[in-house]
Amino acid sequence: MARGGVNKAVVQIARSAILARGEHPSIDAVRIEMGNTGSKTTIHRYLKELEQSEARRAAPQEALEDELTELVQNLAKRLREKAQLPVEQARALLEEKHQELAEQQAAAEQAQAQLQQQLQTQASALASESALLQDTRSMLQTEQTRNAGLNQALADFELRLQDKDEQIRSLEEKHLHAREALEHYRNAVKEQREQDQRRHEGQLQQVQQELRQAQQSALVRQDEITQLHRDNERLSSEQRATQKELRQAQEQAQKTDSQLGQLTEQAARLGNEHTLLQERLRVALMDSQALKQSLEQQLQDNRQLELRATKAETNLEALQLAAAAKAAAEPETEGQRPQPPEKA
Repeated sequence: MARGGVNKAVVQIARSAILARGEHPSIDAVRIEMGNTGSKTTIHRYLKELEQSEARRAAPQEALEDELTELVQNLAKRLREKAQLPVEQARALLEEKHQELAEQQAAAEQAQAQLQQQLQTQASALASESALLQDTRSMLQTEQTRNAGLNQALADFELRLQDKDEQIRSLEEKHLHAREALEHYRNAVKEQREQDQRRHEGQLQQVQQELRQAQQSALVRQDEITQLHRDNERLSSEQRATQKELRQAQEQAQKTDSQLGQLTEQAARLGNEHTLLQERLRVALMDSQALKQSLEQQLQDNRQLELRATKAETNLEALQLAAAAKAAAEPETEGQRPQPPEKA
């Protein structure tokens, strides 16, 4: 069936336009003239009817041919003008589309250039990152090698630290033994000093007692002068013995100082071997200093004893002089007073 808008009149107008151009009005030509609309069967039917009508009206209508031709030409002109308007609109739309496509192409080319630049930038960054990654891998390998060396050094250091700990324990044991020996020596020196002090005090008291007895006896009897001489000799002997003991005590003190110096040197060596023993050695040195001060005090006490013995000897000499003077005065008075009985 024919499409809407395709009828016999339209086909006739298209056929007339083709004929006016001096062309053969075939089915395809008529259809193209109508804008590619209508069925070829319908167009063929309408063309056949028109040809039959023209054949029947050929004679009577020859007079109207010119008028019809003019009418057809005017109608074809109007149709061409009417058909040209959509063509112009389509051409303008095509130009607009072409311009828009050209702009889109320019924008696409610009975007492509930007993408190309970004790609180059990213390629440069990727190359830099690759170089940095290579450097990082080299540094990582170096650090791994260095870390392995540090681990080995740490293991060696731990072994040396264990050896040092063993040495420290050994030094602490030696220091403990040295401290015990020093404490034992200090106690022995203290006991010896106390014994010497008690002995000297006893001797001093004995000398003082004998001096008092000698003074009393010198005032009573002349014959006790000989005993006083013997006592003087005994005291001199005791004084020499005391001086000898004092020299021995001084020698013992020197030996003690020497031993103390040796112990101090040993303590200093122990302190130099490890810093953890410095405080203990300082305490030992302080104890040794106190012991030395005690020895110096003992020496000072011995010197005082020596001064007292010297003073006693001087007093004895004075008593001897007094006794001699008294003995010289007694012969003059022997005839006047009876002589005392001799002491048994």
